[in-house]
Amino acid sequence: MEVMKSHLCFSPLFVLLLLLLFFFFVGPCLAQISIEDDGQQQIQRSDFPQNFFFGTSTSSYQIEGAYLEDGGGLSNWDVYSHIPGNIVNNENGDVADDHYHRYLEDIEIMHSLGVNAYRFSISWARVLPRGRFGNVNPKGILFYNKIIDNLVLRGIEPFVTIYHHELPQILEDSYGGWLSHLIQEDFAHLATICFNEFGDRVKYWMTLNEPNHVAEFAYLTGQLAPGRCSPPFGNCSVGNSDIEPLVAMHNMLMAHAKAVDIYRKHFQKKQGGFIGIVANIFMYEPLRDEEVDRQAVKRALAFNAAWMLDPLVYGDYPAEMRDCLGSELPWFSDRDTELIKGSMDFIGLNHYSALYVKDCIYSACSVGDDHPIRGFLSKLPERDGVPIGEPTGMKRFFVVPSALEKVIDYLKHRYNNIPIFVTENGYSSKQHENEQVEDLLEDVNRVEYHKAYLAALASAIRDGADVRGYFIWSLLDNFEWTLGYTVRFGLFHVDRFTNSLQRTPKLSAKQKSEIKEGSFINGVGSRNNSDDGNGGALGNMVAAIADEICCTDVDNDGSLHAPDFQRHFSFFTSLYVTSILLSFFSPLNLVL
Repeated sequence: MEVMKSHLCFSPLFVLLLLLLFFFFVGPCLAQISIEDDGQQQIQRSDFPQNFFFGTSTSSYQIEGAYLEDGGGLSNWDVYSHIPGNIVNNENGDVADDHYHRYLEDIEIMHSLGVNAYRFSISWARVLPRGRFGNVNPKGILFYNKIIDNLVLRGIEPFVTIYHHELPQILEDSYGGWLSHLIQEDFAHLATICFNEFGDRVKYWMTLNEPNHVAEFAYLTGQLAPGRCSPPFGNCSVGNSDIEPLVAMHNMLMAHAKAVDIYRKHFQKKQGGFIGIVANIFMYEPLRDEEVDRQAVKRALAFNAAWMLDPLVYGDYPAEMRDCLGSELPWFSDRDTELIKGSMDFIGLNHYSALYVKDCIYSACSVGDDHPIRGFLSKLPERDGVPIGEPTGMKRFFVVPSALEKVIDYLKHRYNNIPIFVTENGYSSKQHENEQVEDLLEDVNRVEYHKAYLAALASAIRDGADVRGYFIWSLLDNFEWTLGYTVRFGLFHVDRFTNSLQRTPKLSAKQKSEIKEGSFINGVGSRNNSDDGNGGALGNMVAAIADEICCTDVDNDGSLHAPDFQRHFSFFTSLYVTSILLSFFSPLNLVL
């Protein structure tokens, strides 16, 4: 009986000690993600909502490849990228990352990251090669259905962009693409097909990616397809830089409004989803401590952000643009205003950098910046020879984490704190001659970049911004438009040296997986505690403790280290004393 008594007294104490050890080591992991920015600011678990999305982003033309395969049609980017001189090294997206044939592999590597969301886009030409007057391509529909099904199977929420810079070339040839009001109906037709085919599983829709970016770089400077511009902004063979950006934007916004109207009337209630749009927004700082430059900053934000978002919330373009452009800026009819006002459930925010702004109304500026279409201002990367932030692989992209918080604050106040998803944010590294693959994989700068930007995002949320997700651009190194494959944003390296296109995780991918940003916040990819022949639940619990001891603490340089002994010593002392007291006062002792 004494032996039995001793055994019974030891068992509950032993279990209690194991539980205390478990919560000691794992509790801090669940309570805090140990990411720090340069200011040593830690990101707490509570800084992000319980249902917050951590994901990655891609777009169809940049990764899919499969040029004209399986009934897919010719896109404007197929044509534009095949014109010699348009793309660095005359590269194109004919193969890209071959995602069309490797989508299962890519979904598996997403799953390995622990993300709970993935943003991708539909290739318009793959689904509707000839627009609304042609047939739907069933193999295109099948391809996207397979992607969506496999994402859902792995617990990854699909976020779908209907248009991401590419459209069927036949629409360009027939009526000029976004320069004609006819495209509004073509886009509405595409959107209806997408809602009907995919909406039972897709709950987050984005109509258009960066209309403001397309209007500026496709129709003002001519650097994106279809490459239209006029002097002094560029030397394209066709185009009118003073008028066409305004017309293209107007048609994109009305196309968005018509798609949203269709979704809300016929699909939203039964499918239970949400629909928004994606804006590319920079933050701006006055170059000089002068009122004219502070006013120029307001104009810069109006011409960049409010140009596309004000109509969707308030039904008209911002006053700053009306003042600069006058009658050149299109007007919304009463019917258009009724359709477009309030036509989004959320804002998708693509953010990469900040620039200085100088007024060009009262100051001398370079040719072009003094035009109304530019808002009478110059955007500059440096002040007194000092860049606004650490340079990256792209000319006007600098590391300025505070800019993300400021942009979110601007959107919060201007648009009544409408929900926001950060749909793109990422670090670009440039290809260097004779660079070794091993060097590409050690992307410490990208690791530090995302730490700093996540800290800024957490601060914005603490200040009351309704931000619901953060998507890293990009999952893979991919085709970066006119820069081809010379700039890399990916968490995974894609081997173009041997043309194998093998995916290899960079340090940033490993870091994301190890600190489990997504899994700790949303439970994605959590450890299975069932009996697996290696000690069952208890064995897995011990393994989990060992895993978290190795992986919870993260230094500013991105390295992982074991917990500090001195930090834990006092706990073990108190635990020892507690165990003695528990042994003495154990209910089993009192009973037996």
